[in-house]
Amino acid sequence: MILQPLTQPLDAIIFDCDGTLSEIEGIDELARNNNVGNEVAALTEEAMSRTGLTPELYQQRLDLVLPTEAQVNALGETYFEHKTPDILAVLQTFLAHGKHIYIVSAGLQKSVENFAALLGVNTDNVFAVDLSFDHAGNYLDFDRSSPMVFGDGKKKVVARLKEKHPEIAYVGDGLNDVAVIDLVTRFIGYGGSFYRENIKALSDFYITEKTMMPLLELCLTGDERM
Repeated sequence: MILQPLTQPLDAIIFDCDGTLSEIEGIDELARNNNVGNEVAALTEEAMSRTGLTPELYQQRLDLVLPTEAQVNALGETYFEHKTPDILAVLQTFLAHGKHIYIVSAGLQKSVENFAALLGVNTDNVFAVDLSFDHAGNYLDFDRSSPMVFGDGKKKVVARLKEKHPEIAYVGDGLNDVAVIDLVTRFIGYGGSFYRENIKALSDFYITEKTMMPLLELCLTGDERM
């Protein structure tokens, strides 16, 4: 698609987390650590590329992984260790221009919050899925009322954010992300970590390089870039 420069400044930029802000899928990382990597990775790819997310699939993965509270807390640092190239500079530029930054993710709330803090993003702007644990830190359940475990959950969250921020760009890499495309000013698919041809076909713009630097051209007006 030919790039048409933005004429109206964006109010907010919303990011997916796994495979977008970070080059890893967090649940797959936990699964490898708990010796169920192949089974969980297959379910993740099914959700991201073919079916979208469902509560049943979300439960399947967690029932296999059984993450501990300590593992969930530590995952935020693992995300940061594998952060997408140039993301810190890009986020700092957006924040300097007064853009609101949100993370809308089907990842685990505490993990994504910890990652957000390391990125310099307000943790109040994180929408993800809470888990519950017993007194020993063993996994019990996930928040089954969270919109993020449903295929249209991200769309519902973005619709609420749009009431505050009319001009929004969204950056993501999976089917649940593409569901927001009719709500946002720009939908930008990110394929630098996981290239998906069907997501590319559905995106307004699609980044294939392992860098977030193209976002500066895609999400800032000419005056802002100057």
